Amino acid sequence: MKDNMTRIRICPRCGRSYHEAPALSRADNETLICPDCGTREALESIGVDEKEQELILGAIHRSGQV
Repeated sequence: MKDNMTRIRICPRCGRSYHEAPALSRADNETLICPDCGTREALESIGVDEKEQELILGAIHRSGQV
Protein backbone atom coordinates (compact mmCIF):
# COMPACT_ATOMS: atom_id res chain seq x y z
CA MET A 1 0.00 0.00 0.00
CA LYS A 2 1.34 3.42 -0.99
CA ASP A 3 1.74 5.88 1.82
CA ASN A 4 0.49 9.41 1.13
CA MET A 5 3.13 11.25 3.14
CA THR A 6 5.19 13.86 1.32
CA ARG A 7 8.86 13.83 2.19
CA ILE A 8 10.56 17.21 2.49
CA ARG A 9 14.25 17.19 1.63
CA ILE A 10 16.96 19.85 1.82
CA CYS A 11 19.23 20.17 -1.21
CA PRO A 12 22.90 19.97 -0.19
CA ARG A 13 23.89 22.07 -3.20
CA CYS A 14 21.60 25.11 -2.81
CA GLY A 15 20.06 24.60 0.66
CA ARG A 16 16.49 24.87 -0.66
CA SER A 17 13.78 22.58 0.68
CA TYR A 18 11.89 20.55 -1.92
CA HIS A 19 9.37 17.72 -2.11
CA GLU A 20 9.75 16.61 -5.74
CA ALA A 21 11.70 13.52 -6.78
CA PRO A 22 15.42 14.21 -6.33
CA ALA A 23 18.03 14.33 -9.07
CA LEU A 24 21.38 12.53 -8.90
CA SER A 25 24.29 14.95 -8.87
CA ARG A 26 26.68 14.69 -11.80
CA ALA A 27 29.50 15.80 -9.50
CA ASP A 28 29.79 12.48 -7.65
CA ASN A 29 27.02 10.24 -9.00
CA GLU A 30 25.88 9.64 -5.39
CA THR A 31 24.41 12.81 -3.91
CA LEU A 32 20.69 13.49 -4.26
CA ILE A 33 19.96 17.13 -5.13
CA CYS A 34 16.84 19.14 -5.92
CA PRO A 35 15.43 19.05 -9.44
CA ASP A 36 16.50 22.66 -10.11
CA CYS A 37 20.13 21.91 -9.22
CA GLY A 38 19.94 18.76 -11.35
CA THR A 39 18.79 20.88 -14.27
CA ARG A 40 21.52 23.45 -13.58
CA GLU A 41 24.21 20.72 -13.54
CA ALA A 42 22.93 19.31 -16.82
CA LEU A 43 22.89 22.75 -18.44
CA GLU A 44 26.36 23.57 -17.07
CA SER A 45 27.66 20.34 -18.61
CA ILE A 46 26.73 21.62 -22.08
CA GLY A 47 28.09 25.13 -21.51
CA VAL A 48 24.90 27.09 -20.79
CA ASP A 49 25.72 30.22 -18.75
CA GLU A 50 24.01 31.05 -15.44
CA LYS A 51 21.76 33.76 -16.85
CA GLU A 52 20.39 31.42 -19.52
CA GLN A 53 20.00 28.63 -16.93
CA GLU A 54 17.75 30.87 -14.84
CA LEU A 55 15.64 31.75 -17.90
CA ILE A 56 15.25 28.04 -18.71
CA LEU A 57 14.33 27.18 -15.11
CA GLY A 58 11.80 30.02 -15.10
CA ALA A 59 10.19 28.60 -18.24
CA ILE A 60 10.07 25.13 -16.68
CA HIS A 61 8.39 26.47 -13.53
CA ARG A 62 5.87 28.51 -15.53
CA SER A 63 4.91 25.43 -17.55
CA GLY A 64 4.17 23.51 -14.36
CA GLN A 65 6.65 20.73 -15.11
CA VAL A 66 8.44 21.04 -11.75
